[in-house]
Amino acid sequence: MPTEIKIALVDDHRLFRSGIVSLINSFTGYQILFEAGDGEELSRKLSPKFKPDIILLDINMPVMDGINTAQWLQKNYPDIRVIVLSMFEDAEKVLTMVRTGVKGYLLKDAEPDEFEQALKRVAEGELYYPDFVTRHLVHSFNKNAEQVKLNSRELEFLKLAGTELTYKEIADQMCISARTVDGYRDQLFEKLQIKSRVGLVLYAIKNNLIQL
Repeated sequence: MPTEIKIALVDDHRLFRSGIVSLINSFTGYQILFEAGDGEELSRKLSPKFKPDIILLDINMPVMDGINTAQWLQKNYPDIRVIVLSMFEDAEKVLTMVRTGVKGYLLKDAEPDEFEQALKRVAEGELYYPDFVTRHLVHSFNKNAEQVKLNSRELEFLKLAGTELTYKEIADQMCISARTVDGYRDQLFEKLQIKSRVGLVLYAIKNNLIQL
């Protein structure tokens, strides 16, 4: 990294902050810009001309906790990359923080080598999620997929979308207008969070709605 990556540390435990500062100072290419005890103190110290590249953020803090702070940062300083440093690994808190756009998530008892790797990855514009975060994300995706309910006409359209029929031919077979077919397609795109016909076909195959 050609220039030093500026870091802010936000945690209400001073001894923990002191240990993290010492650890970061032992790495090459990083500079501690400032520390804060909670999100409100962070918001007072930040400005467009005085801001870090990365914020190390605790979740459980007084006054303004990590979740509210991450949401505030996403709205006001979306270019700042956030790495969560927390004792919490339960699905609810992990998924809430990931939805706010945090770029990394580490437990406070992580090894120094893992911490340095997370810093490096996030500094380079990548994500750093350990295995337990990935498991929560996969479980959440599968759970959401199971909760999607399709009506009989949507299912019929989805099965036909897996054939070589054009959308017009699908409309003729379903005895509906081309515009209605477009409506079914757009509804499925929205419900299933899919953006193409290929995605619809893959979803149908995965859920045994059509056979290869």
